[in-house]
Amino acid sequence: MSPISIGVLAVSMSVDAFIASLGKGAATTRPSFRTALKTGAIFGVVEMITPLIGWAAGVAASQYVQAVDHWIAFALLAAVGAHMLLQALTRKPEELRASSLWTTVVTAVGTSLDAMAVGVSLAFLDVNIMVIAVAIGAATMVMSSTGILAGRYLGQRFGRVAEALGGVALFGLGALILFEHLTA
Repeated sequence: MSPISIGVLAVSMSVDAFIASLGKGAATTRPSFRTALKTGAIFGVVEMITPLIGWAAGVAASQYVQAVDHWIAFALLAAVGAHMLLQALTRKPEELRASSLWTTVVTAVGTSLDAMAVGVSLAFLDVNIMVIAVAIGAATMVMSSTGILAGRYLGQRFGRVAEALGGVALFGLGALILFEHLTA
């Protein structure tokens, strides 16, 4: 695989994590640069591990992973998105909220299941899976950290509306993943 192909793959695997991070940044009261890096690192590590798991599963497990990955991604993203939307609609404006580690990890797993499926498909090619996994993880870390910081400014300006839109976007992302797999 050429460096350009690896770069395109890494960025495309990171877009959904960027969208999720925008919502998380908007939902969290004034996330710091440290928080953005921590969140980016969690997303990046999870996104790096999942193609390795998919690749290791290879041919034997491909039918099982591909058969359910869209349902798992939908359930996780829809649950986190619905929770964000509910929080935006029910919490008082003065309530401060920080994203829990558990919520961050669940969101990261939900956005990285497509990378696991990519890892399965890469098992059929003569590629250096470690280089690809590290590229995906690094791109995801940068894009997620950037998403948190960009979401911070959205949250300051638009508050609950941005949080609600972030929740709807996560739910919609899960629904899109499900739709694409069911109609393919």
